[in-house]
Amino acid sequence: MKDPLTFNSHDYKHLYKQLKTMEDVNRLSTDYPEDLLFVIYTQRTVREVKKRFHHMARQSSAFRRWWKHGDSFVKISRKIEFPPVLTAMLILKLEGVGRKTYRNYLHEPDKAPTKRLRRELKEAIEVDNLYSPRGHEIQRERGVMAEEKLAEWLHGLGLTYRREADLRKEFAKTPDFLLDRSFWVRDTEIKWVESKASFGDHTEIRTNLKKQLEPYRELFGSGMVIYWYGIVPYGATDDILIETRAISEPSCADLVSVASRGEGRSH
Repeated sequence: MKDPLTFNSHDYKHLYKQLKTMEDVNRLSTDYPEDLLFVIYTQRTVREVKKRFHHMARQSSAFRRWWKHGDSFVKISRKIEFPPVLTAMLILKLEGVGRKTYRNYLHEPDKAPTKRLRRELKEAIEVDNLYSPRGHEIQRERGVMAEEKLAEWLHGLGLTYRREADLRKEFAKTPDFLLDRSFWVRDTEIKWVESKASFGDHTEIRTNLKKQLEPYRELFGSGMVIYWYGIVPYGATDDILIETRAISEPSCADLVSVASRGEGRSH
């Protein structure tokens, strides 16, 4: 059975290019799950911000002039196609507002010193689904949810494990779940499992392989990463299995094999 969370490269690129704004997420939600669209939109936006941030910072004196002439943070952010919370940060930095003070304003905008600042910060926070405190909380909640579901699946298989918090004392890099005994998925022995509440396109997978997954393999042996919102097939990854959350569903039970201690592999 075809995994609906596995996209071919052409279809994924077509979808990715369309997800420039939250309006695009809403528009496409009749054809795709909204949470999938939001995750892809988030990843695209974060990548664009990383590429453009220093250029935007160099242009911030112009943004400040517009603000001084009455344009709001949100109006300027739409003009330059940059997240409102980050647009406001660049402008207020030139007003002498440090990062710590600005973070405090984001969490408590009523403590900002002027009526205009309080109003515009609240507007920016409301509009920005990614860089506002609520945006960060959504991402955190998504990660926690994915790990909880993975833990439930491993428990259901009768497997025990150590978690990241338990392993930090011993290892510099630690997976989400280091198994006390192996199991097999698609004939690959799984000794550890990493949960990613994201979409595994080639950029995401390549980054994760270099920074996390390959070091886990060097330390602990073969393992598996689960991208909860889908993947574009990546190719050979040398004892690192790349899966979607479909692998944890009953329809894929025949692909999973748990071995008893001292016994051969058994389903």
